[in-house]
Amino acid sequence: MAIETEPLSIPDFTNTEIAFQNKSDAELRQTARLFQVMNNPAVVKVGESLAKTALRLRLPFVKTIIKQTIFKQFCGGLNLLDCQEVIDELYKYNVLSLLDYGVEAKTEEVDLENALDELINAIDFAASNHSVPAAVCKLTALVPNGLLAKKQRAETFTAEEEEAYARFRERLDTACQRACEREVGILLDAEESWMQDPMDEAAAEMMSLYNKERVTVYNTYQLYRKDRLAKLKSDFAIAQEAGYMLGAKCVRGAYMDKERERAKEMGYPSPIQDTKEDTDRDFDAAISFCLEHYEQISLICATHNVKSTAMMAQEIISRGLPMDHPHLNFSQLQGMSDYLTFNLAKKGFNVAKYIVYGPVHEVTEYLIRRAEENTSVTGEASRELRLIQSEMDRRGIC
Repeated sequence: MAIETEPLSIPDFTNTEIAFQNKSDAELRQTARLFQVMNNPAVVKVGESLAKTALRLRLPFVKTIIKQTIFKQFCGGLNLLDCQEVIDELYKYNVLSLLDYGVEAKTEEVDLENALDELINAIDFAASNHSVPAAVCKLTALVPNGLLAKKQRAETFTAEEEEAYARFRERLDTACQRACEREVGILLDAEESWMQDPMDEAAAEMMSLYNKERVTVYNTYQLYRKDRLAKLKSDFAIAQEAGYMLGAKCVRGAYMDKERERAKEMGYPSPIQDTKEDTDRDFDAAISFCLEHYEQISLICATHNVKSTAMMAQEIISRGLPMDHPHLNFSQLQGMSDYLTFNLAKKGFNVAKYIVYGPVHEVTEYLIRRAEENTSVTGEASRELRLIQSEMDRRGIC
């Protein structure tokens, strides 16, 4: 007698029972209150200004307020050990974790070395947790931003700068070698266009060294840039010719206003797509390209966009690809888009949360970006709040 099996289908991202299954009634209420605040751009703008000033003045009560509200929502903890509880809780629902030490844009040598130490610690910590497949590397935490920008402009380094840049490449190689040895992924973040080229060069070199047997190193492609889809395809062709696999984390992008303003001020064509539709088109095309070559490209689709997430899930199903293949991955930030994360996990897809951690004063800039993102027209606050309220209604709580 034949056994009937349920046909594969994409997740129902409106299923709030699954989306918020990890939250108690009290936690759901607290989350609702926070998103209500973030849904008001004027309040967020004033709050950001006050928080920056208060932290600069080292007012002790401010850290406590931030830690109990926005930090609690979007961060895993002050350090790696703090994150363990969050990691274990997520894994109960088959959600993986990506470790992201939220410190960046350092210039002093001692800070750069500390950042490397933290990254190595994160790699070792990930290796001891089967639910943590990778750690995030912010290259701007390993080298002064000015050096990257000067390198891209092809300006001559001083002897001191040559030594500083060599130390950066040594730091990166140390981290990638450690990740390869411990069989942990390392995700290299993208930055502004005027310093991205040397970071791409470094990423390609690390992939050529450490992506031969499995994918260890991932570069990040910001598809709101007009040239990134072509860059992704070119990088894949180079990897194929050189005999290594490509690691590709695809995102839309994080510096649109800054990029456009700088281009206007300095009189060069903006590298940013002319419309959101152009960005959406290239992002989805990048996802499809990676899926077409999934055996040689390890993809992380890092987005909060429902349509792109559904598209990738549908393509995996329609192409008959193994849902749990290590090269087919979704990711969202901690505290955002739980309706994507938990519904994907429930269906058996590989999905992970970015777990940002670090001292409150160090991750403030990250938290401000999350608040700004959630108050934008295309952001998450309104949609997330509607779904939270729907789940509260379902549970009969207020």
